[in-house]
Amino acid sequence: MKTSASKSEWLLPAGLIGLSFFPVLAGAFRLFQLGGGSGITPENARFFAAPLPIVLHLISVTIYCVLGAFQFAPGFRRRKPGWHRIAGRVVVPCGLVAALTGLWMAHYYPRPPFDGVLLYAIRLVVGSAMVLFICLGMAAIWRHDLPAHRPWMMRGYALGLGAGTQVLTHLPWFLFPSIRGEPTRALLMGAGWAINLAWVECILLRERSQVLPVALATTSQPESSQTGGTPCTVKT
Repeated sequence: MKTSASKSEWLLPAGLIGLSFFPVLAGAFRLFQLGGGSGITPENARFFAAPLPIVLHLISVTIYCVLGAFQFAPGFRRRKPGWHRIAGRVVVPCGLVAALTGLWMAHYYPRPPFDGVLLYAIRLVVGSAMVLFICLGMAAIWRHDLPAHRPWMMRGYALGLGAGTQVLTHLPWFLFPSIRGEPTRALLMGAGWAINLAWVECILLRERSQVLPVALATTSQPESSQTGGTPCTVKT
């Protein structure tokens, strides 16, 4: 039974790493290009003109997404609390570097075809939100507010993993060339980030709905003791 439970807790981290696979692969190819593995083309010329932001972005977002996935294994975090803290010291700076370099590239790199003003605005909002979520998560841990720390970090991770979900949301883009245009591109990109955030909010809502009855039962126990009644119990 324990073995089965132990395996099941790794399903989510494995799924998150799997979702990161294609963006990580694309990032590795981009680094190969910048390292002299291919010539300059109109599609990648902006990266050769200013390679540092894209290199920092690709390395940091890869570490952030892969290492951050292990934070979604609660049993592992409980068994290895020291690892969780050490990994956090790597994940947080990588997340901030990924978000800040993403903002820099959105603002300063020339826009490729189909990347219009709407997508530019969405990228600025998403990058800024990611920085804000990570900073709020760190502020919570500095206050020793563990319940507030986890939701903010999960939201930041959801935005960082947006490129993985965007591989899926862009399937219509490749299947139906006639729909291609700036509004469609912005919609499909935005959908990737929105789906990830909605997924995190659903997890947090479900956890709150499970914790609330327990909290109510716990707070009502002293009253029952004072009146001589039977303490409240929660059936599972």
